[in-house]
Amino acid sequence: MQKIKTCLWFEGEAEEAMDFYLSVFGTAKRISVTPGPSGKAIAVEFELEGQRFMALNGNTQFRFNDSVSLYVHCRDQAEVDHYWSKLTADGGAESMCGWLRDRYGVSWQIVPEALPRLLAHPDPAKAQRVMQAMLQMRKIDVAALAQAAA
Repeated sequence: MQKIKTCLWFEGEAEEAMDFYLSVFGTAKRISVTPGPSGKAIAVEFELEGQRFMALNGNTQFRFNDSVSLYVHCRDQAEVDHYWSKLTADGGAESMCGWLRDRYGVSWQIVPEALPRLLAHPDPAKAQRVMQAMLQMRKIDVAALAQAAA
């Protein structure tokens, strides 16, 4: 059992958000739905890519913000494109440097494995060019990063 889980506080759409996330990620499963007194879910538990999450239906007192985000490690540009398009669909919003906010307000970082590798390049000039290129991007473009490093 996973000792520490992320708990996401929604205003009333926890089950809807869970179903959305289950549709986005390839390895995902619904674990449980706890009904509240009204019959609507008060809490749900699900798993995405081996990580368990809990989501609950709270109230409007708390809102998501960018101080906490979910980081998605991507193999390549195709994975970046997949998660970016799915998570920004239907009301999501692009931000800068690989960050986005989904339709529920949850912040995500969609990061190809090439980005940290290129940012840690042993040649500081190449790493700096990669950094400058990334700072101009919304969705990370792996080919443009490689070109900046070259």
